[in-house]
Amino acid sequence: MGEQKRKETSKNEFIFGKKNYKFMLIGLGFIALGFILMSGGGSDDPNVFDPSIFSWRRIRLAPAVVLIGFGIQVYAILLNPNKDSKS
Repeated sequence: MGEQKRKETSKNEFIFGKKNYKFMLIGLGFIALGFILMSGGGSDDPNVFDPSIFSWRRIRLAPAVVLIGFGIQVYAILLNPNKDSKS
C-alpha cells in the first residue's frame, strides 16, 4: 500500500517548474544568438586574407553573449520554483 501511494504522488511531478523552463529558453536564445554573431568573416578565395574575422563583434561581443547565456542556464537550473515570494 505504501508503494502505491508513493507512485501516485510522484506521477505528475516535474523536476523543473514553468519559471525554470522560461529561463532555460531565454538562455538557449542567448547562446544561439552568440553563435550567430560569431559566424561569417570567411573568404571565398583562400589566397586572400579577410581582416573581418578579427572584428569586435566576433572577438568580444559574441563570446560574452554565449557566456551570459550559459550563466542564465545555470541560474535556471538552480532556481527553486516552489520558493514563496512572500517571506
